[in-house]
Amino acid sequence: MKYSAILVNSRSFMNTQRSSVQALIVVPTRELGIQVAKVARLLAAKPMDLEMKQNKPCTVMALLDGGTLKRHKSWLKAEPPAILVATIRSLCQMLEKQVFKLDTVQILVIDEVDFMFNSSKQVSSLRKLLMSYSSCNSRQTVFASASIPQHKRFLHDCIQQKWTKTDVVHIHVNPIEPMPSCLNHRFVTCHRHRRHQTLLYLLQWDRPDSAIIFVGEQSEKSKKAGNAPPTTLLLEFLKNSYGSCSNILLLEEDMNFNARAASLSEVRQKEGYLIVATDIAARGIDLPETTHIYNFDLPRSAVDYLHRAGRTGRKPFSNKNCIVTSIIASEERFVLKRYENELMFDCEELDLSL
Repeated sequence: MKYSAILVNSRSFMNTQRSSVQALIVVPTRELGIQVAKVARLLAAKPMDLEMKQNKPCTVMALLDGGTLKRHKSWLKAEPPAILVATIRSLCQMLEKQVFKLDTVQILVIDEVDFMFNSSKQVSSLRKLLMSYSSCNSRQTVFASASIPQHKRFLHDCIQQKWTKTDVVHIHVNPIEPMPSCLNHRFVTCHRHRRHQTLLYLLQWDRPDSAIIFVGEQSEKSKKAGNAPPTTLLLEFLKNSYGSCSNILLLEEDMNFNARAASLSEVRQKEGYLIVATDIAARGIDLPETTHIYNFDLPRSAVDYLHRAGRTGRKPFSNKNCIVTSIIASEERFVLKRYENELMFDCEELDLSL
């Protein structure tokens, strides 16, 4: 729904007779870019108005990390697409090489904007895009996300930093219930050294057809010490201990693009799956079959909890129960309670008596 609304709005600004990039949609990850480009191509194939006769189709190009930039460079120079879907890193590479300019862009969309501004790897490039590579006076700017915390402050910053024009409008689609009502939330309290066994017990009890287990990022201190990532340790534990699912896959930011694409391709070909993932899977990964989410590590914020939980309950017209389960230490209970209050949901405690 979000992508459709954005893209329909983009097309109303465009003239397909012009050979130039007129709508630019910036995404944080390759996986999300693939989804957006797919929706864009479907909508671009549909005529805006039956009475309008356009001799030239509305073209869409995906400029994503891990792609063949040399081929895209030639395409951008020879016949620029009307709609460009791009990750910030690949986009800035093209802009720095002056392959093309953004002076013809009439609408700029930054998707998952809160995630991008909070990413140390992307925020400097994003600021360059908004302030140096293009002018807010020559474009309409759309910041999109399911969660923009402190939006009043964000709107103020948009104007002060000249990311947008002064007439900024905040549109909140569902201000009453940010958390989908179809989800059931649970938590289990245990000692930290019992988390692996607790997760194993939950999996054996639930027998999920398709699930995602979210693990926190490895700390820099742990990396420098040469320790294995917590995702790898958990993956090895499950492969040795959980025999009910032979298809256990890994999805994390440090994987190269081809490995991530191979994991997702394998997931979509299977009837059931179990994914061990970092928060990269919390945005832009559309796996409608997912029925269970397990927070092996509690997310860092209510926003992260919202996006993790949003990976399930996505299949239309499904009667399956979708469950989000958090494994926490006793001292983390107040954090989870804060998330409940902020996102307006109730979390049931499970007593496993392990």
